[in-house]
Amino acid sequence: MVPPLSEAMLDVVADALVDKGYVLLSDIIPQEVSLALLAKMRAAAIWEFEPAAIGRGIDQQIDTKIRADKISWLDKKDAVDNDYLQLMEQLREGLNRRLFMGLFDYESHYAVYESGAFYRKHVDALKGSQNRILTTVFFLNPHWQTDHGGELIIYDEDDSQLETVPPRMGTMAIFMSERFPHEVRESFATRISIAGWFRVSYATHGF
Repeated sequence: MVPPLSEAMLDVVADALVDKGYVLLSDIIPQEVSLALLAKMRAAAIWEFEPAAIGRGIDQQIDTKIRADKISWLDKKDAVDNDYLQLMEQLREGLNRRLFMGLFDYESHYAVYESGAFYRKHVDALKGSQNRILTTVFFLNPHWQTDHGGELIIYDEDDSQLETVPPRMGTMAIFMSERFPHEVRESFATRISIAGWFRVSYATHGF
């Protein structure tokens, strides 16, 4: 059983989403959960991961000039994954209580950027699509150095740079999916993260 997210932490996230639309955190995931996730990834065989695609549905395609990471989806049947997913469920419920966002479910995958990999500027949801509503990115990179690159760059709606986020162990970025374009700068060391999206139900929103 993972420890509960504190009400104070949930307040911080909710207030930041209302105020700015995004928040950067360094202590939302308990250390024991972070270390278990890191140990799992260090033991993983990268060749078992799939090349990440761009687009959705029938428009999905592999284009390594835009995106060069490899991914593996989290599975709640896996004990390590499930601890993380339980925390995200607490976050979903906490934000729904505070902000009435109607967040319905959560999907997430590990993303591995080997040296030379990147992800060009993009948004995680089309405006008005009402599917992916809130993005989370959690980093699993101890001892990350400035010259390793791999920063998450968050832009505002006018494409001005808002934040440069080094992918250091334990850092999480949370932001509104359709509001903030973002990119992953080229990484010069193996970079590991968990990317996730809270979604709403089409049925709930009349689609």
